[in-house]
Amino acid sequence: MRFPENFIQEVAERADIEELVGRYVTLKKAGGNLLGLCPFHSEKTPSFTVTPSKNMFYCFGCHAGGSAITFVQKAENLEFADAVELLANRLGLPIPREASASVRREDEVSRKRVLEMNLEAAKYFRACLFDPDIGGPGMAYLKGERGLSDATIKHFGLGYAPEGFGMLNYMRSKGFRDEELQVAFLCGKSQKTGGAYPYFRNRVIFPIIDSIGNVVAFGGRVLDDSKPKYLNTSDTPAFRKSNHLFALNYAKNCCAERMILCEGYMDVIALHAAGFEYAVATLGTAITPNHARIFSKYTKRVIISYDSDEAGQNAANKAMRILGEVGMDVRVLKLSGAKDPDEFIRKFGNERFRRVLDESKTGFEYKLETILSRHDLTVGSEKIRATGEICEVIAGYSSNVERAVYQSVASERLGLGEDVLKNSVERIRNKMRADAKAQESRAAQATLKNFGDRINPDAAKDPRAATAEESVLGLLLIFGEYRNEVLFGKVALASEDFITEFHRKVFDHIMALEASEGGFRFELLGEFFSPDEMGRIRRMEVIRRDLTQNGPEVFRSSVASLLAVKQEKEVRSGDLASHLEYIRRKSKIHKGKVDPT
Repeated sequence: MRFPENFIQEVAERADIEELVGRYVTLKKAGGNLLGLCPFHSEKTPSFTVTPSKNMFYCFGCHAGGSAITFVQKAENLEFADAVELLANRLGLPIPREASASVRREDEVSRKRVLEMNLEAAKYFRACLFDPDIGGPGMAYLKGERGLSDATIKHFGLGYAPEGFGMLNYMRSKGFRDEELQVAFLCGKSQKTGGAYPYFRNRVIFPIIDSIGNVVAFGGRVLDDSKPKYLNTSDTPAFRKSNHLFALNYAKNCCAERMILCEGYMDVIALHAAGFEYAVATLGTAITPNHARIFSKYTKRVIISYDSDEAGQNAANKAMRILGEVGMDVRVLKLSGAKDPDEFIRKFGNERFRRVLDESKTGFEYKLETILSRHDLTVGSEKIRATGEICEVIAGYSSNVERAVYQSVASERLGLGEDVLKNSVERIRNKMRADAKAQESRAAQATLKNFGDRINPDAAKDPRAATAEESVLGLLLIFGEYRNEVLFGKVALASEDFITEFHRKVFDHIMALEASEGGFRFELLGEFFSPDEMGRIRRMEVIRRDLTQNGPEVFRSSVASLLAVKQEKEVRSGDLASHLEYIRRKSKIHKGKVDPT
């Protein structure tokens, strides 16, 4: 089975690699990464690293590495498609059985056409909700159970998808073909009969509207015990989950001071109805770095309002980390006496919620309170454990000022001297630095292990070429601007410039993905390479990322080095024509532009 690229990407983005790997490995924080004993080879010193911000893993011992999909492949001994399916089932994502056909159809359906379908579908869902003979179940939930007014329902364009085939017949009457509706995730295809059926049935519908007012997707909440509870549009030519936030079309107009990040549609709607119109939510997926960049365009402060259970706390910690990486001032809302903002406002009113909002905790305060709530400080052993956990948190901050402030706060709460905490924090930081240096050393040694290489046997025949190729590929894997330079001819680099067959194949697939509609995504390489090969590709990225110099001049120099190695081989073989071509292309590389001749 071959899945559409957007489905593979969605599975990889939604899979929480920290939670996934945590089922197999005990992980401990090490700076921005997580460290543990590798599940794929025996070791006493941890060399297995998980990078949550990238949803990737890598082992410096056995060189296993890749995305969440690659991990499942190795851990469960599965083929790529089977690993995608397993993860999708765990995430509650419907499997697009018509995979290969969907890829072809998507190429034929434009973004404009999908937006036209979505607009008509939104009209249909809305009409059904307000039809007394059809929309009763939807209104009972929205007005009766959730207490929404007609004005709020209309403001958000909410709708209802009834049972039966009415929606499908309506869309057909408007001139839309079943194949187009499948691409837009408005209908599915029965595995038994091969016939089409409406994707959303017996669900309250939440239109997803982009920042300029287009209906780009839908979310649907079931009104019975069907699973999944929420069904969301998967990626289409008009929509990608990581590019959108629910209600951003309204929130962007009043969020200069702060924004509230909620878990679900109803929390956002309830907050807007109460006057807090700067609330948004991700769309059935965990927050991603791209979401963080969206926040940074509109505000400087994000207040996280997630459930207080363990899953909610883990999600809040992940959101704090990702938002912090783009320089956001992150706060966490702690509600007492209610499970969510909707219930809190109904119980205590708008002004009380506003006060709680103003008193929201900083990221450190939230983590501190969470740790202290788990331990009884009157018991010596518990106090020692709490102190250790808090020092681990403080050690993770790179700023001397932040560490000094947090040590002072923690000292007061724990009843310990600041010097005691400072010494503990410094010991942890020294260990983190030592671990990082050891990791660098392992990475450097890894580059020397070409002989006996089963993945790239050509590397032993020409180590210089392999090293130059790895440098170029590492930069292409990390930086989109370098892929674009190659794609559009600003840097003259082609498949035939790679001497080793494996690296040539990697280059070809990187560039093919970059040229595709969805663009390059690391996890998509997994469809073309084995898990061991993915580990090698991940190693090239890891080693390159650890180096301090990765600017344009380094890229051009790396390409020039690769071409120089190839040129030497051609001169030795007496290929004069290729040598002259090399001289011309080297000139183009150093000019940084395409030579018209």
